[in-house]
Amino acid sequence: MKKEAKIQERAIHIKKIRLEKEKAVFMKLGSKIKAYLFTGILVTAPVAITFYMAYKFIFWIDSMVGKMIPPRIHEYFSMYNIPMVPGLGLVVLVALLIFVGMFAAGFLGRFFMSLGEWIVYKLPVISSVYSLLKQVFETFFSNKTQAFSKVVLLEYPRKGIWILGFVSSDTKGEVKNKLNEEMLNIFIPTTPNPTSGFLIFVPKKDTIELDMSVEQGLKFVISGGIVEPSELKK
Repeated sequence: MKKEAKIQERAIHIKKIRLEKEKAVFMKLGSKIKAYLFTGILVTAPVAITFYMAYKFIFWIDSMVGKMIPPRIHEYFSMYNIPMVPGLGLVVLVALLIFVGMFAAGFLGRFFMSLGEWIVYKLPVISSVYSLLKQVFETFFSNKTQAFSKVVLLEYPRKGIWILGFVSSDTKGEVKNKLNEEMLNIFIPTTPNPTSGFLIFVPKKDTIELDMSVEQGLKFVISGGIVEPSELKK
């Protein structure tokens, strides 16, 4: 009886070990499948979202430009069963903007631009909005200046807490005269939307300049610190 009990106990022990090994194999297989799933999402999601946004943007431009095309052209296309090529509206818009830019660069265009601006600046509320938008677009599209020059670290909102900031320019004018110190205009973006934030004036000596580019800094902010800038070569 004792011998049979020992054999039975040994069989139960072997079965238990086998079940634990099978469970470990399935857990390992499950963790690998989970890792592959997340890897697939990380690889495909950014590409898919980018192409989807580009697709929506192109068709939105096509619909907007399509409203400006004369009805006779639409009738001509439908009569001969000519399909509307996706992205044609974007090409038309780019060509139209180039034509407007060429016209605005000429003498007659500059005259009408000056006349239009003079009229807009006479309007109470619209003048402020137009002036702000014009300064923003001139800043971002100018070849002579950059929106942000460098990325810095600074202690904000109190000592011991560090934050990324983007230097727009040196502080000048009345602010510099009142503070009587070498200051920097620094834009502090919010995560994950870097287009919103706030402007602060910081003494230059209280900032630490980083080697990362502005693009790397923006990616770092947008990702919430997940996408770290690659290690810079010395």
